[in-house]
Amino acid sequence: MTTTGASALGARLDRLPLGPFHRRLVIALAGMILFEWVETYSFAFVAPVLRTQWGLSLSGIAAIVGISQLGAFTGGIAGGYLADRIGRRRTMLAFVTVYCAATALCIAVQNPWQLMTARFAAHLGAQGMAVVAIVVLTEFVPAAARGRLQTYKVAVGSLGIPIAAWAGYFLVPHWTWGWRLVFALGLFGVVFAWLIRRWVPESPRWLASRGRTEQAEAVVREIERQCGVTSPETEVRTDGTDAGQGAEVTARTPPRARIRHLLAGADRRTFLIISAMWVTGLLTYSAYNTWTPTLLSENGLELDDTLLLSAALATAAPVGALIAVPFIDRWDRRTTQLALGLLTAVTLVLFGLVRSQAAIVVLGCVASLLFQMAVPFLQVYSAEVFPTRIRALGSGTANALSRIFNFAAPTLVAALFAGLGYTAVFVFLAALSLVGGCVAVAFGPRTTGMSLEDATTPGHQSVTTKEKASS
Repeated sequence: MTTTGASALGARLDRLPLGPFHRRLVIALAGMILFEWVETYSFAFVAPVLRTQWGLSLSGIAAIVGISQLGAFTGGIAGGYLADRIGRRRTMLAFVTVYCAATALCIAVQNPWQLMTARFAAHLGAQGMAVVAIVVLTEFVPAAARGRLQTYKVAVGSLGIPIAAWAGYFLVPHWTWGWRLVFALGLFGVVFAWLIRRWVPESPRWLASRGRTEQAEAVVREIERQCGVTSPETEVRTDGTDAGQGAEVTARTPPRARIRHLLAGADRRTFLIISAMWVTGLLTYSAYNTWTPTLLSENGLELDDTLLLSAALATAAPVGALIAVPFIDRWDRRTTQLALGLLTAVTLVLFGLVRSQAAIVVLGCVASLLFQMAVPFLQVYSAEVFPTRIRALGSGTANALSRIFNFAAPTLVAALFAGLGYTAVFVFLAALSLVGGCVAVAFGPRTTGMSLEDATTPGHQSVTTKEKASS
């Protein structure tokens, strides 16, 4: 399909009112993300007790966290590559299967080496599914509500953090096998994997980009029907024309997405911008959530107090995502990202300086709120700026690169803590939190409220650059 034909399908999706299809889409994706986050963040809340049961050192904890990030790195790249090659839906279902199987293995492990293997596979499956879910929601949802529905997905998904935290608080200290029950909660994701299979069709934008016009048209017509909208009289012919739209359907399939496509031409700049945002943002967020319970414990708090404080901090996460709802489709995403980074930096520095439990709870909750406010901005922006042919690969690979840095981050955090102390860790994270917003404002294109087709045209991105240069 030519650009004109693909734009016509995109315009029809953007004109739709939010309806039952969109609600089911968010429920299926958000529910799956919720239980993936339960499994992903559960290790932070079982690590202190595993240190005791298995005699793990801080470097041992760091190794497990690092291997998990390597799994997420692999899943991010593989998920993006396969989603652009074989389709969004098939890729999601494949990675959900890997996640569910690996979660079952996490429950049965008997030593740190087995846990490393299981956590690698679980993070691979979770991350592969997560990067495709961001793209799927971006490609289906109307432009005016794209950020808002992505934020609802994050809000529901981030419930997994307090679920894991409170499960850790109530289960881990009281039974020697309580940490296995915490891991087991992730298996409830099977329910939403079934809903994805039932409710989520293939992306019509992806189908159109592969020249599968009739299938793309059929999906859009079904979505219009579910939203109560009459489909236009468009006949998709088999002779290479799209009657009623004037769009030509090409028989030639576009070239497969490759990593090298991200490093050449107009897409290279976009890839470098999004990579910088993911690397700094996710490194800060992941290090804070993963290390805070252990660092608080090493700083003199008892296990019960550490788990209670960590659970309280985690409870603030879903609220933060909900706070972002009124702003994400109203204000320029780039400017908001910078403002959130600045507020987060100030909060993290103060968090590293205080010692009273009350101050830790208040500042920790504020940090969790700010982190979760920033997550949907980063997710939707990273999917909006890439064209359909490399959207999943571009956003997924940029996300995956952050996992490579996270692979080294546990060792770095442990070294900072051992050499410079507790406060230095949070000063370091505060500095990182500023970088992504600065890069977005300085170099990123505007996308808020725009169709995906318009936001990814080279002309629009070059105009954005010239506007910044003249301002």
